[in-house]
Amino acid sequence: MNNKETKKKNILPNKSQFSLWYNSILENAKIMDIRYPIKGLYVWYPFGFKIRKLVFSIIKKIMDKTGHEEVLFPSLIPKTEFMKEALHIQGFENEVYWVTKGGNTKLDIDLALRPTSETSIYPMLKLWIRSYNDLPIKIYQIVNTFRYETKSTKPLIRLREITSFKEAHTIHENEYQSNLQVKKAINIYKKFFSLLCIPTLITKRPSWDKFPGSDFTIAFDTIMPDGKSLQVGTIHNLGTNFSKTYDITYESENGEQKYVFQTCYGISERCIASLISIHGDNEGLILPPKVSPIQVIIIPVIFKQEKQKILNACYEIYYLLKRNNIRVFIDDSEQRPGYKYYKWEIKGSCLRLEIGSNEIKENTIILVNRSTKKKEKIKKENLLNYIDIKLKQEEKILYSKSIKFMDQNIVSYKNIKDIINNEIKGIIKIPLCNSEKCGIEIEKLSKLTLLGNDLENNNIDQCIICKKNTNHIFYLSKKY
Repeated sequence: MNNKETKKKNILPNKSQFSLWYNSILENAKIMDIRYPIKGLYVWYPFGFKIRKLVFSIIKKIMDKTGHEEVLFPSLIPKTEFMKEALHIQGFENEVYWVTKGGNTKLDIDLALRPTSETSIYPMLKLWIRSYNDLPIKIYQIVNTFRYETKSTKPLIRLREITSFKEAHTIHENEYQSNLQVKKAINIYKKFFSLLCIPTLITKRPSWDKFPGSDFTIAFDTIMPDGKSLQVGTIHNLGTNFSKTYDITYESENGEQKYVFQTCYGISERCIASLISIHGDNEGLILPPKVSPIQVIIIPVIFKQEKQKILNACYEIYYLLKRNNIRVFIDDSEQRPGYKYYKWEIKGSCLRLEIGSNEIKENTIILVNRSTKKKEKIKKENLLNYIDIKLKQEEKILYSKSIKFMDQNIVSYKNIKDIINNEIKGIIKIPLCNSEKCGIEIEKLSKLTLLGNDLENNNIDQCIICKKNTNHIFYLSKKY
């Protein structure tokens, strides 16, 4: 590799400088262009959009298999409908974009640009539902949502236009069924994030920090490389709060008119932010095979006198892998092999195949694993089976590594002084009673944010603030 190519190797900041690394990898791996002339709005590059498409195809497949049907509702919501649910509006009132004119004409009714879709979907559900025979309803959509974010924006993490918001809405006859659906939704998200090799912490948000208008909220959080937590999914049990507001009723078997029970749950492109951040390294992206646009990159190591022979050998392998549904690409450009190696490392291709004169003579292929950097020489006839094994191993390696990182960055504390006297990085867990007073006090003293309550804890301990007995374990962290 010449000096120019060596310098190329240092194009990304070290990942320990996470914010710089993150912005740099979005540009250099061609995921997002952050130069759009409106704060908080960004442009997907073709390569980044392929990642997005693969990621959201996974959640779509899971949703379809679990009885959800895809729909599409308008992004404009009449102010008359939007303002009906007081608690809901209170939670979003500072974030709403309003459309007040059509051309030069003042609108009769102001229109909210969808921050989330409850107030656009539920007036229609009132028209769709007549009797218990119409229930349950399970629908979802993947849409753009808009929020006037006043804090510092960050691509894929904190935006004014969320370009990939998957939201599901379910409608049931009774509380038991809606609670059961929450459990099913938890399992849906567990499966989704495990397929992305992303570990998550699942908690019940404190009552004062639940989704506006819900009975309770379940949240999925993960830990980013800088130690901050990122909320990557939420599940809300809405009870009858919205059905009473929008008068969504059904006729029961005995002829009574009853309010429906509802849930909703969503994820956004934050799942892609976590995918990039958790798995990537100083050389670029590392992507699980299921969401890597190029699973195998073939690099011809060309000698001029044998150029066509080497290219023919590469294309033979290319078509073999293509026939077996492997996403493969040949980089037959005129750039040097060293430059190509770096180019496809930064894009996160899972496996690299190198084929030159020696490999043709020996009937072998050089295989390099992206995550381990291990280089192996394998027999050509074993290639297909070996690639299948390596791609499956890659998923296990990434998931195991990310789980280990998360486990190492969750620490228990029982003494408030230890929290105050330590610089906290990652997530801490503490015994805390379920009172808002103690919750506010621990946030004030620790300068951290409460994530939520451990769903599986049954042990009795003393609240770290008021010292009363509690069976609640809460998690705190700095968060995005």
